[in-house]
This record gives sequence, C-alpha cells and structure tokens, in this order.
Amino acid sequence: MNNLIGSEGDSQRTLYPYVTGTSVVGIKYKDGILLAADMGGSYGSTLRYKTVERLKSVGKHSIIGASGEISDFQEIMRYLDELILHDNMWDDGNSLGPKEVHNYLRSVMYNRRNKFNPLWNSLVLGGVKNGQKYLGTVSMIGVHYEDNHVATGFGNHLARPLLRDEWHENLTYEEGVKLLEKCMRVLLYRDRSAVNKLQIAKITEEGFTISQPYALKTFWDFTAFKNPTVGAEGSW
Repeated sequence: MNNLIGSEGDSQRTLYPYVTGTSVVGIKYKDGILLAADMGGSYGSTLRYKTVERLKSVGKHSIIGASGEISDFQEIMRYLDELILHDNMWDDGNSLGPKEVHNYLRSVMYNRRNKFNPLWNSLVLGGVKNGQKYLGTVSMIGVHYEDNHVATGFGNHLARPLLRDEWHENLTYEEGVKLLEKCMRVLLYRDRSAVNKLQIAKITEEGFTISQPYALKTFWDFTAFKNPTVGAEGSW
C-alpha cells in the first residue's frame, strides 16, 4: 500500500537531457528563410545517432529547428501538430503564420519552466507569410527574440560572429547556403557533438523544402589540428 501511494505521488521530471542535438543556425535571405542543422544525436558525450532530423515544417508558413533533448523536441512537434490541426478545423481561409507559432512556443516553454518541468530545447522558428519574413528563437526557459540571423548552442558563440560580418539583407539563395555551410564547417571543427552530415531547410512564399542530408568538404591538415600540444607548457 505504501509503495502504491509513493508511486502515485512521485513527480517525474527531465532532470538531465539524454540524447541531444547541437547547434541550429538560421538566416533571412532575399526571398525567405534558411535554416541549417546537422543530424547528430549525442548520448552523453557519445555520438550515438547520425540520422536525427532536427528541421521540420510547421503548417504552411513556418519551419522549425531544435537543439537539445530529442524526445522533448518530439513532444513539441506533437503540440504543434495539434495546434495546426485545430487551426485547420476552423476552415476560415486563414492559417497560423510564423509570428503566431513563435509566440505559442514562447508560451509553452515559459509555462513548462514555471512548472519546474522544462522542455530541454532551444528552438529556431522561421517563416514567410504575406510577403513578410520572420525569424526568431526561444530558449528552454522562454527567453525569445526576433533577428535577421539566429543560432543555438555553440552556434551562438562560433557562428554568429561570422553572420555579423558577412550577412546582408540582399543575400541570394546560393550566397545564403554558402554562408550557412561556412558556419556549419566551423562548428564541425570546434564542436565535439557536431557531425559532418547536415540538412538545409528553405521556406519562401511559394512553400518549403528540406534538403537531403549531405556532407561538407573539410580540411584537417592544419598544424594546430595535427599536434595541438606543440609548444604548450608541461606537454609531453
């Protein structure tokens, strides 16, 4: 009897994320929004999975990318599927745009944080509706903002300096992809959780596409990569 009472009263929480994805990078370009993310899923410090898709569509006008706990991202996608289904049931000729979805995600993340049961994700949400481009991010505690380029995880430290230097509002699709690939290459070199297998998602007024996975060309023969302890004090 005591065991039954104890099990019913136990409150379950995600105390630590288990299988996680790393950075997502998003930019506005001339015709719409581009997001990039690799396909790695780390079990602790082990790169356990290499086919995890972290870029998804949301309704007609939005795409989302997620860092952090993969199972929590799946839960968020269930929330969003229900949201879009409920919106479609009105059949009023209108549909949720990226700004509305972003505000919904902000409310969800902040609500779960207040229950001390957060969803362990950082999200990037982008889209185009009525000719207006929208790109924003939400953290696991509900901190949110909109910008011309955003990133999560290590991308905040390693990719955004590149974006501040090279991004401009008249980027073509090809230039945008090249800039995202440059960011993802730097992250691959410096982030132990990154894998050389990525996808790029594009959304414009006409619709969205998510690319097939592909690998970047890399160069590993830098002297500092070959023997990083040369010249370091106390090294062998």
